[in-house]
Formats: sequence, structure tokens, C-alpha cells
Amino acid sequence: MKLFVLLSRVPYPLEKGDKLRAFNHIRCLSKYHEIHLFCLNDSQLHPDAENKLLEFCKTVHIAKLSKINVYSGLFKALFSGLPFQTGYFFNEKIKKQVLSVIDEIKPEHIFCQLIRVTEYVKDVPIQKTLDYQDVFSKGAERMSTKASILMKPILRIEAKRIEKYESDIFEKFNKKIIISIPDRDAINHKDKNKIEVIPNGVDSDYFKPYSLKKEYDILFTGNMNYSPNINSVEYLVNNILPELKKKIPNVSVLIAGTDPHKKVRKLASANVTVSGWVEDIRDCYAKSKIFVAPMQIGTGLQNKLLEAMAMKMPCVTSGLANNALIASEDNEILVGYSPEDYAEKIASLLKDPVKYEKIADGGHRFVMKNFNWEIQVEKIHRMIIGSGF
Repeated sequence: MKLFVLLSRVPYPLEKGDKLRAFNHIRCLSKYHEIHLFCLNDSQLHPDAENKLLEFCKTVHIAKLSKINVYSGLFKALFSGLPFQTGYFFNEKIKKQVLSVIDEIKPEHIFCQLIRVTEYVKDVPIQKTLDYQDVFSKGAERMSTKASILMKPILRIEAKRIEKYESDIFEKFNKKIIISIPDRDAINHKDKNKIEVIPNGVDSDYFKPYSLKKEYDILFTGNMNYSPNINSVEYLVNNILPELKKKIPNVSVLIAGTDPHKKVRKLASANVTVSGWVEDIRDCYAKSKIFVAPMQIGTGLQNKLLEAMAMKMPCVTSGLANNALIASEDNEILVGYSPEDYAEKIASLLKDPVKYEKIADGGHRFVMKNFNWEIQVEKIHRMIIGSGF
């Protein structure tokens, strides 16, 4: 089957969660279908991106989204009622390109990742699948509670617009998928239970246990210019770490990930290292003892937790993050509910080798059993061809 895939970003390199999900969907779907990829691009294109994607795609089309396009789209969204993030990515000239490619290729199915791109194809009379990925309305709502006085009302407006759009766009797509049960349950549509839950996977051949000398007690990884990650490491350093230092004075923290925001860089201290981009993130996992992801805002499944567990690291996270993961508390993962509680649970892992191994082993088994890209994408394939699960 000819499958037209429409994305808001070029899915390479894999430094962001939506890119990781899109790349692996494309990689695995290419085993069943002829993939024709159309991506928007609002940043510097990686020199290897197109060639890497052509390993799995018959054609790759990349449309440059200029700053003028972005500002124009945001201005129009202000008055149209569209979510700002949809306005950001929508441009009439690019729509003509999208429709031209569709007309040329004549695909039998269209696959869209995120509501950011659905305006381009919502009225095209071809069978379509939408990957909501996360429930972005709830993400915007949660971010508004932590935002500045200036941003708070903007995020509240955006949350309401996204919530309406998530519901309205539902009817335009034949099939819908999403990353977790809590995300599906938060979609404001009467038929939301028809959305299929397709979690992410983890490449267990790449992220597998190996040993390096342990240099850090605690690790956090991710795109460090992303608001939920910034908020998380601020909470880790400013709230959890002072409590933990009462128990372990010399405890060390590594914050690793691309493009650290100035708020993140300011967290560096004698106890906290901010590395920025690293060539091989696996080395960060291997030289750290515990992975801590105290996510306070945001939605969806945390890939960072899957990777850490695949590498047999014991993990401590928030109830919010574990709602999507659904790991067994105190057997496969530890969950913190306050700075003091996080500190107590982190200290218990660092001081108790038996408990350390129990959580590491349990988490590893959990990920190996439940998070496999090939298995999850086979479900998408069967859904697209109409054979169900």
C-alpha cells in the first residue's frame, strides 16, 4: 500500500520525543508499505537527514517553514480560533505542495502525526489515520499552572483551543491512535474509546545494559529546552536535592541533553553537572546509578524512562509520568509524591543494594515485555489495512 506520512518535523536526528516516535513508525511501517514522507522543517536541516530517511521511504519531501510563515500562521490563528501550535505549522503555500504531492503519488492511506498538521489534509477524501501522540490540551493546561504572569492567560486560551480542536478533528480521520490510556481518556470526545492506544517502544538492541565506572548518583536526560523537562530538573535540583543532601551530602547529579535552556545551565554547581549535547547518551546512563524523572507537567509516555529501564537502571518518577507508563510501584519503579518522599526513595536505592537490584531488574523485565517498536507498529499496520488487532 502507498502510505503518505505527514509530519511537523523532520524525524532525524532523534533528539525529541515526537521525532523518535515518527522515525520508528516509519522504519517499521516500511516493512509493510511504500512510504512517501512529507515533513515541515523550521530549523537547520541535519546533513544526513534525507539520506537516512530514504533508507525507509520511497520519496522524501521537505518544506521549509520560514519565520515569516510562522508569524503569519500565528497571526491568523489569533483570529481564526485555531490552536496557536496548529497555526504555527500551517501555511497555504505548503498546503498546495502537500496536495500536489498527494495528487502525484495517489496514496491509498494518509498518516498524520499530531494535530499540528491535520489542517493540511483534513478534507482530503482518502482514508486517514491521526496519531494524537499526547493530549496536548492537558499539557498546555498543566504548563499554565507553572507559567509566568504573562504566559499564564495565553496558555489557558491555548489549552481550551486545543481541547476543542482535538475533539473537532476526531471526525475527519477514519482511525486514531494515542500514546497512553490517560491521554486517551483526556480527549474530550464521546467516542474517545475508539482511539487505539499505541505506546512507544525502545530499541533494546541499542539500549542494553553495560558497565562503566559510576561517576554520578542521579541522571536526568532529555531535550533540555523543553518546558516540562526544564520544570522537572528545576524541581529536582531546587526541591529534591536539598532534602537528599541531608541524607547524602555529596550526592551528584548529571543533567544531559541537547540545547540546555539558560534556566538549566544556571542549575550547575558542585553537585550538579549540566553536560549539554552528548555523542552517545547511553554512556550517561551507564555511568550513573539512578534515573530520576520527577515530571510535574507535560503528557504522554516518557521515552527517557523506557531507555533507562532498558539499560537496567532503577528509576524514580512522578505519579503523572507513571500514569502513562503503568509500571508496578515498588516492584518495577519507585514513585515520589513530595521532595521529602523523593529524597527518601532515592537514598534507599543508593544505600540498599538489594532494593537497588530489585527495582533495576523489575524495571528491565517490564520494559522488555511491554515496549517493542515492531509489535506496536504491527498494530498500526493491521489497523490501517482494516484487519483490526
